[in-house]
Amino acid sequence: MSDELAATAKELDAGDELAAVRARFVLDDVVYLDGNSLGALPAAVPARIEDVIRREWGELRIRSWGESGWWTAPERIGDRIAPLVGAAAGQIVVGDSTSVNVLKALVGAVRLVDDAEDTGDIREPGYTGVVRDEIVVDATTFPTDGYIAESAARLTGRTLRPVPPGEVPAALSERTAAVLLNHADYRTGRLHDLPSLTAAVHAVGAIAVWDLCHSAGALPVGLDEHGVDLAVGCTYKYLNGGPGSPAYLYVRREHQDRFDSPLPGWNSHAEPFGMREDYEPARGALRGRVGTPDILSMLALETALDVWEGVSIEAVRAKSLALTDFFLECVAAYVPEGRVESLTPVRHEERGSQVALRCADAREVMRRLIERGIVGDFRRPDVLRFGFTPLYVGFADVERAARILAEELR
Repeated sequence: MSDELAATAKELDAGDELAAVRARFVLDDVVYLDGNSLGALPAAVPARIEDVIRREWGELRIRSWGESGWWTAPERIGDRIAPLVGAAAGQIVVGDSTSVNVLKALVGAVRLVDDAEDTGDIREPGYTGVVRDEIVVDATTFPTDGYIAESAARLTGRTLRPVPPGEVPAALSERTAAVLLNHADYRTGRLHDLPSLTAAVHAVGAIAVWDLCHSAGALPVGLDEHGVDLAVGCTYKYLNGGPGSPAYLYVRREHQDRFDSPLPGWNSHAEPFGMREDYEPARGALRGRVGTPDILSMLALETALDVWEGVSIEAVRAKSLALTDFFLECVAAYVPEGRVESLTPVRHEERGSQVALRCADAREVMRRLIERGIVGDFRRPDVLRFGFTPLYVGFADVERAARILAEELR
């Protein structure tokens, strides 16, 4: 069986239309299956950052804000991310962390609802006079999103209601102000139904906020197509921006003139160098900016996005599903029966770009895998998590990972 699956992997790699993209990254003989935590280094980034430091900062110094385009980086890079999440230009601004952007988006969402109710311009089926006093949050969310949601509820005088994603439609009502959901579950890789959940949120007149950290760069999102109101995401996972690279905020065009960020800063002012005492927000998604952009990591991200030249997100999704299918096939063939349990959905429409395996001694198993050059990660209490980044993971990598996993589990 091992020989057969190794031969299959070789055939699949030979027919992989994305195989050449691997050369755009700095890689070694390690099988790197942790790109859903930190993407690999794009090969062009070191030289770009050296130029930024030595020439733009070292020689041009403050002139680089204008001459090197530092000032416009947040929106310029946002426009490069936009096609990867299905958004038109002018709706994404890059900066700050995911956590900070969650706060902006969630408080901004509640303020959008409050403003609509004050003006009578609420979504269908219409404002009925009931106070929208609830924020619904994904009960399985990454902890920080939950912490921020709880704080946003206190800041806006709302009650926080944690609900499992599958139960969200039934939990929604005319009391719902905003809903914060994850597109893909960070533990299991389960992909939640963004189109139908967004439609359900809109049906009760609420605002939909999506966290795209585990889907952007791994699969089509369709923000514009599906009417998402606000979205946030990080750039250091499937977008390969580097450790701590800045996150982004999507503000749907129709909401931009009413989006009221809870973090107004001089960078989001209509006249940032006017130094006025009164705050007037900039036009468009720029009102999502706050303070001085983090230029070094911002420009590393901009160069990292060059790896997407000539790559379609649809091709990435097709390979992602093929990789995860093949990994599950290899695990079933190699691993002793009953030793692991897959938490990852079988159906493609419910699967992100990772596989999670429940294993009684998961922490120790992952430690040994890493020692043998198979890098995934461990999630408490008993989950082995493997992320599949189609831009640089091949089918031979997948077969090797499953085979070594089986050896350790025996």
